[in-house]
Amino acid sequence: MSSRTGLHVAVVKGGRSAERQVSMISGRECAAALRRVGYKVSEVDAGNDLPKELVQLSPDIIFNALHGRYGEDGCVQGLFEWLELPYTHSGVQASALAMDKDTAKKIFKTENLPVAESICTSSTLAFSTHLMEPPYVIKPINEGSSVGVHLVMENGDNLSSLEKNFPDQVLVEKFIPGRELTTTIMHDQPLGVTDIITDSWYDYDSKYNFGASTHVVPADIPKEIYDACEDFALRAHSALGCKGISRADFRWDNSLGVDGLFLLEINTQPGMTPTSLSPEQARAKGISFDTFCNWIVEDASCNR
Repeated sequence: MSSRTGLHVAVVKGGRSAERQVSMISGRECAAALRRVGYKVSEVDAGNDLPKELVQLSPDIIFNALHGRYGEDGCVQGLFEWLELPYTHSGVQASALAMDKDTAKKIFKTENLPVAESICTSSTLAFSTHLMEPPYVIKPINEGSSVGVHLVMENGDNLSSLEKNFPDQVLVEKFIPGRELTTTIMHDQPLGVTDIITDSWYDYDSKYNFGASTHVVPADIPKEIYDACEDFALRAHSALGCKGISRADFRWDNSLGVDGLFLLEINTQPGMTPTSLSPEQARAKGISFDTFCNWIVEDASCNR
């Protein structure tokens, strides 16, 4: 039992991003776990009155269970710093860098981490002409959970029919065939590699609907690839200055061996739902969900 039990933890969840519903589930699960280990827990649905609500609650620690824009991009982290409330996961700068996929990729390149060829451009241009030879994906530069990701397979695809409420800037990125792999970093240590198996590709529904994907933990892949995933995930975590836990997502074209492994992005606040990957990897390492959540709280601080 932690020496910090009895402290008041505010689990901040929901928010206004496209991942609101996932965040509500993550927050609910984490709040239940923290109550089980002895914390006093308040669940806070992040709205426009969040600053006032946090001042009134005056918690000892913030468990940030938000996902997506405003909650994972440095915005709310700045609020926590301003209020001098210790909080979980990455700080302002690392969160902002990781959420901007184009900026993060530029940093990864400087660290000699393998990333897929991509172009950052206006959504108007991306949906009016093919900027690279298909197959490729068009994705918002600042969303998670595969929100708004479109796969363009052939030159004959009607691009204009795909555009729906896209931000001004998007990333056009070469599609890497093969397998979806992921690695969680906890306390600067990798928790292994998961091979994610789906009927099509790992979209929003595959991530959060029971039975929509199969997770092989640990992944049954060559040791060279397994080790590379762990190495790349840790180096990416460090390059952005991440804290607490993060999760690195990869695509692996197994026809090319290790040369076919590409880092897609870093998630600074991985999902904590019953189908989420990071808690599953922790469990495979003998770390229960309650212990996982408790460690995240114990790691909380300001100046992250």
